Amino acid sequence: MTNDMIREQLQRLADPKFQQFSSSLIPNINSDLVIGVKLPKLRKIAKQIVKQDWKAYLKNASDESFEEVMLQGMIIGYLNIDLEEKLNYISSFIPKIDNWSTCDSFCAGLKIAKDYPDKVWDFILPYLKCNKEYHIRFGIVMLIYYYTSERYIDEALQLLDSIKVHTYYVQMAIAWSVSIFYKKVPDQTLLYLKKNNLDDFTYNKSLQKIIESLQVNTKEKDLIRSMKRK
Repeated sequence: MTNDMIREQLQRLADPKFQQFSSSLIPNINSDLVIGVKLPKLRKIAKQIVKQDWKAYLKNASDESFEEVMLQGMIIGYLNIDLEEKLNYISSFIPKIDNWSTCDSFCAGLKIAKDYPDKVWDFILPYLKCNKEYHIRFGIVMLIYYYTSERYIDEALQLLDSIKVHTYYVQMAIAWSVSIFYKKVPDQTLLYLKKNNLDDFTYNKSLQKIIESLQVNTKEKDLIRSMKRK
């Protein structure tokens, strides 16, 4: 499929109400760049492209709209190729991420991390240690989706604690990750919450997300609530 064909297809699938809703959730990008196509329909297009000449499409793909960039990420996630080639496509895509939605959707599709956890772990480490907002968020969200076990939690929490970029979408990703770690490995995460280097906003947001969880009991929530920084 050519870029023109893809864009025409996206325009046909556009939902004006969803466009308004979707663009309101991503305030840091121009709403004119959001066509308004729901994710299941984007995934269907991505799967169609994977069955065709996906290499040619990715090589020439347009970045003009939110959906066109999102589509590229979905295609990369669906590709059944060897690990090194997949990682090359992933690293080429990451600089295109400029919002939380593209980031989180892309990470959700990278299920290759389940097949090669150690190698993908090594791959994401540099992103967690850099100073670019969405590179860091990519690394954090990968931790959330694929590295919440006892095997990785100590190093994962250390990595979160060493992040020095305090932009909103990094802070919120850290808070989200801490809350997920708490649900998965509560004892170790609680120890971390008692001694960490998180800024006050991120720390308190982490507590808030734990308290909001339906998987945390009342007694635990009372303890977490008492730990809030004033």
